Amino acid sequence: MIEQLVEMPTYEAYKDSGVEWLGEIPAHWELSKLGTCLKPVSVKNRSDLPLLSITREKGVITRNLDDEDENHNYIPDDLSNYKVLERGQFGMNKMKAWQGSYGVSVFTGIVSPAYFIFAFTKPISPKFFHLAIRSSLYISFFGSASDGVRIGQWDLSKSRMKEIPFLIPTLPEQTAIAAFLDRKTAQIDQAVAIKEQQIAPLKERKQNLIQDAVTRGLDPNAPMRDSGVEWIGEIPAHWEILANRALFRQRIEPGEEGLPLLSVSIHTAVSSEEISDEENIRGRIKIEDKTKYNLVQPSDIVFNMMRAWQGAIGAVAVKGMVSPAYIIATPSQKIASSYFEYQYRCQEFIQQMDRNSKGITDFRKRLYWNEFKQLITAVPPIEEQTAIVAHIETQSAKVDQAIAIQQQQIGKLKEYKATLINSAVTGKIKVTELGDCKDVG
Repeated sequence: MIEQLVEMPTYEAYKDSGVEWLGEIPAHWELSKLGTCLKPVSVKNRSDLPLLSITREKGVITRNLDDEDENHNYIPDDLSNYKVLERGQFGMNKMKAWQGSYGVSVFTGIVSPAYFIFAFTKPISPKFFHLAIRSSLYISFFGSASDGVRIGQWDLSKSRMKEIPFLIPTLPEQTAIAAFLDRKTAQIDQAVAIKEQQIAPLKERKQNLIQDAVTRGLDPNAPMRDSGVEWIGEIPAHWEILANRALFRQRIEPGEEGLPLLSVSIHTAVSSEEISDEENIRGRIKIEDKTKYNLVQPSDIVFNMMRAWQGAIGAVAVKGMVSPAYIIATPSQKIASSYFEYQYRCQEFIQQMDRNSKGITDFRKRLYWNEFKQLITAVPPIEEQTAIVAHIETQSAKVDQAIAIQQQQIGKLKEYKATLINSAVTGKIKVTELGDCKDVG
């Protein structure tokens, strides 16, 4: 797809921008700076307006106070100090500008007093500016204009922001570029959505494969009996139904120097290597005293008690350490721990963990050891546990390969989208009123 850009028309004449990352630009475009394109504004005392938020994914969005996932920051009762962000103005979360948490608003509302608000001082199309400033080129530039002592606590330098160069085509060209990118990115997004729709049934097939294997076994002719547990249903007659207290005991042992600090994710279960700084981004700071962490051994089952209700549980593959916020269940008999990971990460078991978690609301729920040990598990003989794990891994690999092909194509589409936007807003390709470009295939 990137090859399509080579076939697109370019401008008749170019000039050296004098800016390394911009290179040559159309000769008639103005090279300005954000400090001369924007002026700060600060209007307050409009608590009658809706509350807005600024995200890296979509820029400015309306905020739903009933959605606790969005409402994770404290909001005071008195909103009179919140800033007005008008439709067509540029708003920015200065502490997350390096991530792209900014954009031109299509709403009028109020935002945190910590945010920057700007109006335009030059003839600039808000839509063009929004597309240009949220391109991958500019996001990286805002990163270089931010300072901080650690990842996640970077603050934008207003003086360095003013010096960031910005290209200004003529207003008709801005309008044409914005319309062109709207149309082309919509086509790309639709192509991505189709690929994602094709992935969904593959993931469902994999989940059904796992669910059947860990609750019904591999022998379709095996005699069955009622498990007595609604969500499990019938199981092979020779399997057991046990509470986790019969399988595991809790272990709390201090960590050791030199061991990797492991994480437990709702997406990938237990990691096998050290948590990276980027994974540590959400306010988690590595503690230097290793004894503050807990030791884990291969075959342990570990879960994040604050996220177990979402499926943050898994089997340990390597000796390491985990956060004291995690619960460690070590086997009291010989088991294939990967089998139990597969069972515990099935949706039905996750729902069982959810029902037994303590808390007023979802994001305050905790699954403690006393509740985990009461949970019900289907337990086949150890030989079958091992055979089921091997079966799941073999069959899942085929599904994972099909998913990977679709994800690779999605990656190429997103790369093309980013390159297309970068090329259009920096004049590397010429966009006419009709928007010369081949359709996305």
